[in-house]
Amino acid sequence: MELLQAMRERHSVRAYTDKPIEGKVKEDLLSFVEKCNKQSGLHMQVILNEPEAFNSLMAHYGKFSGVNNYIALIGDNHPDLDEKCGYWGEKIALYVQTLGMNTCWVAMTYSKRKAHFTIAAGEKLCLVIAVGYGLTQGIPHKSKPRARVMKTGKITPQWFVKGVDAALLAPTAMNQQKFRFSLEENTVTAKAGIGFYSKVDLGIAKYHFELGAGRENFKWK
Repeated sequence: MELLQAMRERHSVRAYTDKPIEGKVKEDLLSFVEKCNKQSGLHMQVILNEPEAFNSLMAHYGKFSGVNNYIALIGDNHPDLDEKCGYWGEKIALYVQTLGMNTCWVAMTYSKRKAHFTIAAGEKLCLVIAVGYGLTQGIPHKSKPRARVMKTGKITPQWFVKGVDAALLAPTAMNQQKFRFSLEENTVTAKAGIGFYSKVDLGIAKYHFELGAGRENFKWK
């Protein structure tokens, strides 16, 4: 499965089967996360066969069930951490989709006290991504019209439109899509709106934009 296909087919899934992540799928996932850690400087951790973090009132309130695996997005507590975790976390989420599994970004509806990750001195937990074999494939979210999240000159290249459309497929907190992409010549500016996890959302949307637009067609401001 190509990443563009994974981007279109990946939807948030909150209910999972008890099928374990094992064998080559497990090896590929661990290897990919480690590769992303080396490239990004983050300390993301794959937690497998651990049901405690999602065995809480908050998780049940969030309608999660059967979550035994998750990825903790952790890194140095710098101002760019949220956007960084969004970008690299979504890169992992789409890779998980290519492995035949499902995911859901989770900000608050799990128990941090029961979770089994390690946070070193100077680091901060951003959020987690639930991972596993979903009972369903989820459903698409509603998107804003592209005109509400983009700004260009008189001529809008097709690659920019494809990038914006890809960004609108990105998961965002409360599905608010609080981001905006602007174009000047071949330079793209991406800005986050105001709200909880808006910088995480921006990082996710920027990764989607790159996939849709083609990284060779533009440069980030």
